[in-house]
Amino acid sequence: MVKWWSKRTGVAGLGKLSRDFFDRDTVTVARELLGKYLVRMWQGKALAGRITETEAYVGRCDKACHAYGYKRTSRTETLFAPPGTAYIYLIYGMYHCLNFVTEPEGEPAAVLLRGLAPVAGTDTMSLNRFGKLPDGLTSYQKKHFLDGPGKVCGALALTRAQNGLDLCGNELFLWDDGGPPPPFHTGPRVGIDYAQEARDFPWRFYV
Repeated sequence: MVKWWSKRTGVAGLGKLSRDFFDRDTVTVARELLGKYLVRMWQGKALAGRITETEAYVGRCDKACHAYGYKRTSRTETLFAPPGTAYIYLIYGMYHCLNFVTEPEGEPAAVLLRGLAPVAGTDTMSLNRFGKLPDGLTSYQKKHFLDGPGKVCGALALTRAQNGLDLCGNELFLWDDGGPPPPFHTGPRVGIDYAQEARDFPWRFYV
């Protein structure tokens, strides 16, 4: 697997993240995901990016989490799945958001992926998002290529159809190149003013 991945992207390293990586404290996972790589196999191509921004959501104590207080609905059911499961939901009726389920099965918690830096399959990601190759993008489009959860899902062709996907499989997975963790910033999460005291939790991590 290391040879396969390095041959296509120039990134070698330790390899695919195991379920044990996700089966831990959610805030820790959110922080340690920075600098890791998300890989999406799509139509025979590897689309990949280095993780630059994450947010942690913990249902047992976090009013910003969809499953706060262990609220179980058809939408939140995936949050109760085993760690290392993809939780994808739709916001505003148009944007998909990818999350990585964390902690033991039955504990509703996940890390929201907010940003990537593209490293492989950039042409395909650009076509998925804008219908044109990177050379045809405006400077604004290039600057904000993958700096939002909806943008990431659009580029990687991720929708609710991939909700519940095993992140330890071969279609969508995370990769550790063995490098040192990048310097990062911490702050409150975005767009959760409704969440009372939880809106101030410093659970957003970004490089």
